[in-house]
Amino acid sequence: MSPYVSLSIRVYPGTSKRAFGVTVEGTRYRPFRIGKSRVVPFNTTHSHVDYEDEVDLKLKLLNKPPLKTIKSSDGDIIDCIDIYKQPAFDHSALVNHTIQMAEQQNNDTFKSVVVSQIWQRNGSFCPQGTIPIRRIQRKHLLLNNNNLQRFGQKNPYHHHSITTTTPKPNVVFPNNTTFNQEPIVNRSVAMLVTLGYNYMGAQANLNLWNPFVLEDEYSSGQIWLKAGVSDLFESIEAGWVVNPKLYGDKATRLFVYWTKDQYESTGCFDLTCSGFIQTNPKVVLGGTLEPWSKERGPQYELPITITQNVAVGYWPGSLFRYLKQSAIMVQWGGEVYSPNVRKKPHTTTAMGSGEAASAGHGFASYVKNVRIMDYSMSFTQWVGTWADEEYCYSAFNEVKYGLEPTFYFGGPGQNPLCP
Repeated sequence: MSPYVSLSIRVYPGTSKRAFGVTVEGTRYRPFRIGKSRVVPFNTTHSHVDYEDEVDLKLKLLNKPPLKTIKSSDGDIIDCIDIYKQPAFDHSALVNHTIQMAEQQNNDTFKSVVVSQIWQRNGSFCPQGTIPIRRIQRKHLLLNNNNLQRFGQKNPYHHHSITTTTPKPNVVFPNNTTFNQEPIVNRSVAMLVTLGYNYMGAQANLNLWNPFVLEDEYSSGQIWLKAGVSDLFESIEAGWVVNPKLYGDKATRLFVYWTKDQYESTGCFDLTCSGFIQTNPKVVLGGTLEPWSKERGPQYELPITITQNVAVGYWPGSLFRYLKQSAIMVQWGGEVYSPNVRKKPHTTTAMGSGEAASAGHGFASYVKNVRIMDYSMSFTQWVGTWADEEYCYSAFNEVKYGLEPTFYFGGPGQNPLCP
């Protein structure tokens, strides 16, 4: 087995290949690896002066001295950081780590690129031996309600204590495994799911949208690979997200995420904690993606592959207990975070395009070219659909004879059927 887990993300309409990395504008890059997060203890009960000092300290930990700085037209500041001085190496387990660089790739299959990251549009680039990192600014930290410890992290994954008298039926797969998910506090998902085997990787093309999102909430289209026990699972994630609380705007951005303890204390978005090692010099994690799909208009895709190869960067295997071997569950679809899911009034944060799955192509957000890789590296497609709140955010796997299935997901949130 490989000593790390990697991710490949390509920002262009096409079929992505193996690698836990990102490919943008026709160039294929290596995967990332993430190590254990380093949490700096901040005491938010101190005076305003003390808090300002804590913000300064956090900014110093997050932002490394750049060799070059690029100002993007979308307002982002991109710092070119020495590849061996990136945040990953703040992790004690990576002090003497040797970076695993990606193999050279033939880029002939990557010519028809229509989705890109805005920071590159004026011809900007980082020098050899550096990687581009989106600078965390003071205004970004101040959006987090003084909770500096959890900056860049999702809220812990807790089940609702309230039970329902009409539980959702299990999803049953051809391999006789079943799936049922208890309601999660502050989260709602609509997804395609498979489990019951050891998975070495997964891939798909994610339809790229810019859904409406309230200020303290987020909405994503993504892939999850999970392993471990149900009440303390490990997860690797990648896709697109609108997250104003983290990024300070409502643009659709490229993201990766990891956790080894069900989001309790480890892991983070992008490079906001130590551990993940980026090797790709042309992709910014957390960078804006454009153009976005439009109803009745052009549809754009973000192809993503998660495997044990290097492309954009990688997570060292020593970070995980279970995922360093394989995943036992793969999920594709959307997630909304809000304190007002499963409540009345329901949040108006949208998932996917904001249209229900039944709206179909050109209206609903879709996932195409779904693939799962097992130990033999073959592709299997034993999948089922799941939606936590089917009248708010729905899921539908369209299967037509002679064609590959297309999975649709999403919804507007609050509507007459979801008050």
